[in-house]
Amino acid sequence: MSSEQGPGHHQQPPVAAEPNMDQTPFARPVSTFSMTGGERLSQAPTVFVDAASDIDAAPKDAEPSGAANGLDASNAAPGDRISQAPTVFVDVPSEAGVTKAAAASASTDDLQPPNVFANGTPSAVSVANSAQANNLPYRNSVAPTAVGSTQNFGDSDKEAALSDAPREISPVPDLGPQSDEDDGGKKKRKKLFLILGGVAALAIVAVAVAVPVALKTKKSSPSGSSSSSSSSGNTGSGPSDGPTNSGPKSGVTGGDGSIITTEKGTTFTYVNKFGGTWYDDPDDPYNNNAQAQSWTPPLSQEWDYQNDPMRGVNLGGWLVPEPFIVPSLYEPYLNATPPAQDEWTLSLAMAADTANGGLSQMEQHYDTFITEEDFAQIAGAGLNWLRIPIPFWMVEKLPEEPFLEKVSWKYLLKAFKWARKYGLRIQLDLHSVPGSQNGFDHSGKGGVGGQVNFLVGPMGLANAQRTLDVIRVITEFISQPEFTPVVPMFGLINEAQATRIGDNTIVSFFLEAHDMIRGITGTGAGKGPWIALHDAFRGLTAYKDFLPGHDRIVLDTHPYLMFGAPDRTPLANQVNKPCSNWASSLNGSWTDFGPTIAGEFSLAVNDCGRWINGVGQGTRWEGTYQGDGTKGDCTEWNDYASWTQDTKDNFKKLAMNSFDALGHWFFWTWKIGASSVTGKIETPMWSYQLGLQEGWIPADPAQAVGSCGNTNPAKALTPEMVGAAGPGVISASVKAQYPWPPTQINPNLSPDNVPVYTPTGPIPTLAMPTPTKGTADGWFDDADTTLMMAPIAGCTYPDPWGSADATNPGPCGGSSRGTTTTTTSADAEETTASTDESTNESTDDETRRIRRVRNVIPKPRRTSAP
Repeated sequence: MSSEQGPGHHQQPPVAAEPNMDQTPFARPVSTFSMTGGERLSQAPTVFVDAASDIDAAPKDAEPSGAANGLDASNAAPGDRISQAPTVFVDVPSEAGVTKAAAASASTDDLQPPNVFANGTPSAVSVANSAQANNLPYRNSVAPTAVGSTQNFGDSDKEAALSDAPREISPVPDLGPQSDEDDGGKKKRKKLFLILGGVAALAIVAVAVAVPVALKTKKSSPSGSSSSSSSSGNTGSGPSDGPTNSGPKSGVTGGDGSIITTEKGTTFTYVNKFGGTWYDDPDDPYNNNAQAQSWTPPLSQEWDYQNDPMRGVNLGGWLVPEPFIVPSLYEPYLNATPPAQDEWTLSLAMAADTANGGLSQMEQHYDTFITEEDFAQIAGAGLNWLRIPIPFWMVEKLPEEPFLEKVSWKYLLKAFKWARKYGLRIQLDLHSVPGSQNGFDHSGKGGVGGQVNFLVGPMGLANAQRTLDVIRVITEFISQPEFTPVVPMFGLINEAQATRIGDNTIVSFFLEAHDMIRGITGTGAGKGPWIALHDAFRGLTAYKDFLPGHDRIVLDTHPYLMFGAPDRTPLANQVNKPCSNWASSLNGSWTDFGPTIAGEFSLAVNDCGRWINGVGQGTRWEGTYQGDGTKGDCTEWNDYASWTQDTKDNFKKLAMNSFDALGHWFFWTWKIGASSVTGKIETPMWSYQLGLQEGWIPADPAQAVGSCGNTNPAKALTPEMVGAAGPGVISASVKAQYPWPPTQINPNLSPDNVPVYTPTGPIPTLAMPTPTKGTADGWFDDADTTLMMAPIAGCTYPDPWGSADATNPGPCGGSSRGTTTTTTSADAEETTASTDESTNESTDDETRRIRRVRNVIPKPRRTSAP
């Protein structure tokens, strides 16, 4: 890596300059709320039973209105569809089954949505009649469905019109040790169902006689579809293991104040002042009725990218340990040979340290750094998404690579379980790929002068082949209907450095990965995960009209304030930077490309902090790393215990502006570990959890809506942008422009003249959680039978991690034009016979892309799951 770019995590190479747009933030709307209790207004003509309702306990005079219309919901399970009538949900505090003492102690603010309804009572202002109505984006595309409801994303004036008093800040979830508290005062709620009884009865009969239709090559969803459930039904795992019809059993669901017992037998109190509910039934493991907050859709409903705001955090440093996030892992090995500076060298040092457990120390880190309580706290903090970085060696690795193979998958399965329990959605992010995509330490091997060997150098294409295999295996797992509701998004490669790989080359890879994934999942809304692509430091404007015809791609960008020349002005002068620097480019991308998210950002206004730029590296602020000649002092930025209230208030304002400017975001990162040397967190500007504890992160992130102001809302997403229209097929002309393999591998190598792998390796099926239920086996598309890429027997390959500048040995055993991509169900329909690996087609079109050597095998050869 060049010295100008730096070795640390998130160092950002130069990007194309953005146009001078009107610098105004997003104004994308959030979901509508009812006027009395904050629940989402249904945009589908359907009624669902609330997971927290207790209909049987309701007294006669508090009977739900649905009963008055001839509907008996007493036997309905949470999330069950009980009406087809056009319905508006109105959520009100229930008095049923709540003692007078408990009711008296209940805070009326506990069940309220953010910002809009501070008094817990209907506003007299109707959106349709308000003075701000004309400024609401998308008024005609998703119209308000009840008097007083609103679609609201970024206008503080609209919120003021809807509330007579400012919303109080909800208490910060207790992030310290939790005690076992009596949850007898836990609040219960129930829904008032405004339904047409006759239509509901017909709907119930229709559901009762419905018969799932089996698909020939794709595994069906619990409802008989190969896609995940929509907002009109649940997602479970079939009649034998999906959500039952008898309602939740005692002890499998709860809300604020309930006691959680973990798998290790420890307990903590669930703190969620936003109406969130958890759900965990061992007999119903794929139940998706949990809600992170009352206004966040339960997992049983599709996420609405047009209207639902993504407010998330990264679980950085967990399954991909980074030095500045978990310094205590690296500090014991600073004097090792070589010193630990990335996971490669850390793994070597740990493996040699048998006295302290060897490489098993890595699993101990997985087991303790992030736990179930973190997931509960994240939901309680008003957040609804997680971005989880993962490494390729979670799937498999080469023998010479020192990483702990496959063990992290066990903990990712725990993440799936905990996210489902607390109603959180996950974006998986492939953070580390074979050969390194950027030379940074988080890519597996990197640091000062780190090499890029992904699509660069003699092993660049072979490393890309391995990367596609990893993406394929993970896609097969998360596309199973049992998991798609929990993992609706997959980031394919984190922070690939296009300046070293080449713009056209990285786009060719994106196109090949897109087609491979959609060959597995099919195209259209609800079929497999959304694909998240980092901008590869090319700038957002480079993605206008990107790969026309693509199916459900989200663009991911990582705006940071501190990678560059230090700004030494007071913090108070910098808090508006997100509004002026980020809002317009994100807003423009939302209009020009489609869904655009900030997958990473922080509150760091400079690069102070232990190892922000890499192990052993200094800081720009102190003039010890790419400095400007000024010798600053990082003590005031690292010693958060000495921060004044003004400092904390300024950081909070910076956070609020960041949230509002970015719209859909994932803070980097949830947690920072303490240094084993100082006993303190040395990078406080990067920890969301610490900011909540200490008061510089808002307890309610939704309060940030409108913080930047709102004068130029983004346009509504088109149906094509959300997979609701079009076949999801990229044209032949675009594929000709971006062929696979790419026309060139930097530096100026022909893909026909570099070493490659061939599809001869077994398929490493990922393990299902145990005990498991249903028919899911870790592989969604039964027609996907192509073997994995593996070295050609008898061939000698250059170092996959260190050959970027090596002499190219040329191909071994054949050119890359004989390599293989995935054979999916779509391929199987076209080809029914195997083709020899060395097949050479003669057409000009075929010579511009990889030849698919289809090995259609009745039964895939797979390794046993770890």
